[in-house]
Amino acid sequence: MMSFRTLAHRRRRGHCGAMSATVPARVQRTAIEVDGEAASYLTVEQDGPTVLLLHGTYWSRVWLPVLDGLAAAGLRPLAVDLPGSGRSGGELTTGTATVPALAQWVRRFVATMGITGPIALGGHDIGGAVAQHLLVHDQLEVSGLALVNSVLYDSWPAPHVARFRDPAVAAATTAEEFRNARRQAVASALADAATEELIADYVDPWNDPRVRRSWLALAGAADNRYTLDLVPPLRRCPTPKLLVWGENDRFESVAYAEKFAAEIPHTGLVRIPGADHIPTESAPARIAGALSDFFTAQKSSLIGCTRRQPGRDRGSRRQSSARWRPRW
Repeated sequence: MMSFRTLAHRRRRGHCGAMSATVPARVQRTAIEVDGEAASYLTVEQDGPTVLLLHGTYWSRVWLPVLDGLAAAGLRPLAVDLPGSGRSGGELTTGTATVPALAQWVRRFVATMGITGPIALGGHDIGGAVAQHLLVHDQLEVSGLALVNSVLYDSWPAPHVARFRDPAVAAATTAEEFRNARRQAVASALADAATEELIADYVDPWNDPRVRRSWLALAGAADNRYTLDLVPPLRRCPTPKLLVWGENDRFESVAYAEKFAAEIPHTGLVRIPGADHIPTESAPARIAGALSDFFTAQKSSLIGCTRRQPGRDRGSRRQSSARWRPRW
């Protein structure tokens, strides 16, 4: 395992990527070695229940605005960069960028971190598909699942991602064209929160050819069958769930969140008016509060999706309609 001291030294020398000027003082970026490569993550190092936060076609930067708020609630947030993404090392291929393969990598990250027992799980974008997969297949002991403008059902891939599934399109795209495309996507996803500095912060990792190739692999592996296949077991899953949704998202529309909340038991929905695909930048305090309330309410409970519920007969199909209700 790569030591934190070594990684801290490398980070000071720039090997783990530049720290944004907008990073709150309590938040640290560090890394640990997984599969022989640095797995970079943002965290507030303190004791408390672990909240693991996963990204999709962006990177851990999407979770930065809410980390301090989660920590203030006594939680230990970890926003990890997937392989070849953000500040992590390695490089994805279309084989290692599938939802099941990424879920297996997350399991190895958790094991390497030495995290045991129940863990709270959050997912944004395709990271939400990975989180759903981990929950449904009991690959982690998930106490609660929160999805923020996540892919659901057949909502994905969005057109600006799907076009790169064509190998010819991906191969013909220049570095400048790629960065411009991602810059436009970021600006749209940030909506009213977008500034030139913030957009540049989000786009920065894609200046690295390796990270661009990894993103193209993630786009090439994007397949909504992974979320569609999870719907039947999710309908039987008693684990508490929370959806936090920017209402102006044109692709992961709030209609999908409404459908999920209506069909999947034990699911609450918090709407964020005026926000788009990255609502954490538009309403960080409100989202941090919603996530904190939800995760702290679940921190002592654990009911896996495939585990029998206490007092339930194995053959019973009756499902509780109870849901976690946000205070808003």
